[in-house]
Amino acid sequence: MSGVPWESVIAVLGLAVPVIAALWEFAMAGRKRLGYRVQMDTAVQDSSTSGPEPRVFQPMQWDGRPLTDPSVVLLRIENVGWSPIVDTDYVAPPADPVGVSIAFPGRRVVGMAVTERSDNVPRSFFVPDRPGFATTDGVISLPKVILNRRAHYKVVAVLEREPDFREPEFPRPVVTAGVVGGVRDGTIKKTEYFPFASRPVRWLLAILVLVSVAQSVSTFARGEDAVAAPLDCAEGTLHLSGSTAFKPVLEQAAAQYTKTCPGARIPLTGNSLQGSVPGLDALAAAGGKAELGEDGGLGDRLAFSDGPKSDGRPQLLPRPVALSLFTLVVSEDTGVRDLSLKQVRDIYAGKITNWEQVKGEDLPIQLVSRHPGSGTRTALEKRVLDGRPLPAVTTNDCRSLDAGGPGRCEVGGTPELLDAVASTPGALGHSEVGSAVARDDVRQVRIDGYPATLEGADQGAYPFWETEIAYTYGEPPADSIAAGFLRYLANEVGKDIIRSKGHRPCAELDKPLVCRPSGS
Repeated sequence: MSGVPWESVIAVLGLAVPVIAALWEFAMAGRKRLGYRVQMDTAVQDSSTSGPEPRVFQPMQWDGRPLTDPSVVLLRIENVGWSPIVDTDYVAPPADPVGVSIAFPGRRVVGMAVTERSDNVPRSFFVPDRPGFATTDGVISLPKVILNRRAHYKVVAVLEREPDFREPEFPRPVVTAGVVGGVRDGTIKKTEYFPFASRPVRWLLAILVLVSVAQSVSTFARGEDAVAAPLDCAEGTLHLSGSTAFKPVLEQAAAQYTKTCPGARIPLTGNSLQGSVPGLDALAAAGGKAELGEDGGLGDRLAFSDGPKSDGRPQLLPRPVALSLFTLVVSEDTGVRDLSLKQVRDIYAGKITNWEQVKGEDLPIQLVSRHPGSGTRTALEKRVLDGRPLPAVTTNDCRSLDAGGPGRCEVGGTPELLDAVASTPGALGHSEVGSAVARDDVRQVRIDGYPATLEGADQGAYPFWETEIAYTYGEPPADSIAAGFLRYLANEVGKDIIRSKGHRPCAELDKPLVCRPSGS
């Protein structure tokens, strides 16, 4: 390697180590992964000889008879990936309630119980009558439990030896499960506990520390003042407006961008993101006041819209950013989890007014909708209702809906809509998927049997989605903060943020033309 400056070697190592660490954490650790640990597998017969009072284990019985060679197993089922796992992620037919199966070769299950669960794992998954939660001979069946990142639950089982099993030791439990879209085909992974980090990660961290120290020494030795800011960075204040459905992405991206770029400011207040149409109106008004030349463009404003703008704003130019997924949501008491596209249209047309008409409970249907100008509402009318408008509002306050008959009310934002659906008997509303998944007091509704998945929308099976489009007023200057922020959303950091909130960057779709801003 003669003739190669040692600073170049350090730079290559500084690039390679984070890439390897990122590949390990995101590709190996898993974008979406279900894991388990066998935390205890103990034969009671062995335990009874090691304590000060061995007789305490001798009277273990079942139905009045002593257990044959009893044993106790404790398993931990956990989400060890980076994405939430919902009931539709399990590799099982939609009608099959079982998500995880645990077999014990040579043993049969005498009894089991869930002994521990994360705070955000509802107890209702493990009630005795819950479909999918059962034991059959030597197999424990567990339901399709929704697990947020790092959530877990533990199952303890008491077993006894099968009469015809003669081996001195029992085989390890066999855990069978899988998730759609997980790494290594989504198969459940046996995990290990590391107090700090796994050995490969510890080696990578050590190398990274050495590279950082070497780079610091090199910088001081050469007298360099500072490292240049990323190319996406720009100085100034950027004003964002538009979609409430895309608000979680914009909040995190704005915080990360201003942290990376010290000269940038992106103030987000309660009035910043109030809906797609108000956001486009605000951008058009700001451009009109600026009195720009024919080829001029605003460099300090962006508006985000769920879907293309309407006609009449020729100065607003579109940049497709992501595919946004939406879902119908109902209150828990409706008894409905699946509707055909025709049933949805008949409900909003007033032809179906009671959930009993679609095999649900005897409750009048109460429609909770967003105000006009909402991109989510526009996507519902365009993609699901085939362009038909929503029925007339019957009350301005959702709390005053008549419980004796059907009605419709409107709210301003997604959180308010989900609150209204959760608290209103027989309610049906619409929301972006990320916000709905985070709630345990509303239920998502499949359309024609298809859940709200990005793969379903990309392939044309699921209809309730829209392109998230960033609009500029004219062409912003290349060195402006508006142009820099758009580039930031399109690079790897921005894509990670978009994905983490349940959307899909347009560039990553199997059919990128789905994101085209038609009608813009």
